[in-house]
Amino acid sequence: MGQTLTEIAQQLKDANKKVQLIYAFNGTGKTRLSLEFKNPLAEENDAEEEDNAEASELSRKNILYYNAFTEDLFYWDNDLNGDQDRKLKIHPNVFTKWVLEEQGQGPKIIDHFQRLTNTNIEPKFSDDFTEIYFAIRGDEHRVPIKISKGEESNLIWCIFYSLLDLIVEELSSPEDDRSTNDFNKLEYVFIDDPVSSLDDNHLIELAVDLAKLVKNCSADLKFIITTHNPLFYNVLSNEFNNKLAKDPTADNIEWKYRPAEAQKSRLDKSADGTFVLTKLDGKTPFSYHLLLLSEIRDAISSNQIRKYHFNFLRNILEKTTTFLGHDKWENLLPKEADGNPDVFANRLLNLSSHSAHAGEETGEVGAKDKEKLEELVNFLSSEYGFRKQNAQNE
Repeated sequence: MGQTLTEIAQQLKDANKKVQLIYAFNGTGKTRLSLEFKNPLAEENDAEEEDNAEASELSRKNILYYNAFTEDLFYWDNDLNGDQDRKLKIHPNVFTKWVLEEQGQGPKIIDHFQRLTNTNIEPKFSDDFTEIYFAIRGDEHRVPIKISKGEESNLIWCIFYSLLDLIVEELSSPEDDRSTNDFNKLEYVFIDDPVSSLDDNHLIELAVDLAKLVKNCSADLKFIITTHNPLFYNVLSNEFNNKLAKDPTADNIEWKYRPAEAQKSRLDKSADGTFVLTKLDGKTPFSYHLLLLSEIRDAISSNQIRKYHFNFLRNILEKTTTFLGHDKWENLLPKEADGNPDVFANRLLNLSSHSAHAGEETGEVGAKDKEKLEELVNFLSSEYGFRKQNAQNE
């Protein structure tokens, strides 16, 4: 039975796990879930603020979150008049003030950004840490440039990650040894899709770094991580399957982290607007192509086929082509009498995936196209041994 996002947010809180990893397609509602999770906690913060007006703004926080709204703290001044003084500005907030101004993490953030992006772009923070300029390393004129949206997202993630790293370090120390008590009330960290414009190698690097930070956190922090990226999900899932010892050389090993402290799930949106959070088997890689195939089969059985299901099928064919070592995905289609790929199937998948004509962008699918989609799904299942999804992905 479907639930509201508010109910799922409460379910995540009730799970009492160190880390919860959630996979969901783009558009399912991951960002809205992060807000449903955050808002009741923010209301608690507001109530405490009224009771304790002298407490610092940071010390009243019980949740730290990274999502699309985090990126809204940063905005561009493109200097439209002079076209020279381009800079990324930072809305005033206690978190960037603490990590940049009070903790001096600017150089570390820049190093992390350049490592994740393999770029020769060099960020430079203004003296008051309210603006960031960018220039090409080695450019003697240091002309400010505007970076891509992907690079901007990666820099914002690096700022957040440096903040999180410092907080975990603080909270993992005994209270008497902490340099600040500002984060003593922090309970949750919600991270929504930090992956943006990274190649696979850097995506894996980011996932490994994040998993290491979570597993090394000895504080009573709980992490919720959502993603639409199957590779990112799988790397994190595999990392969370491994124990972490406090001292691997000790005779009696104590564990910093055990796999039972993690829970893996998939979030789906139902046709009636409700949501379903399904637990996944944590020991098996997430089978993205099988999930797509299952989505198509469900659409066929419920007569809810839409144009995007043809795009799903092409995605499956492309992944299978790579796996089997073929040059073109068309080679996997049924053959006609002359030995060439099915012309109708080829045209249907191409038009549905890459149409350039607005008139063709309709969600409705004709009966003949529906029949061809079902025929292709049955052909793939029998010809290439695609199995029905097992319990981990259902």
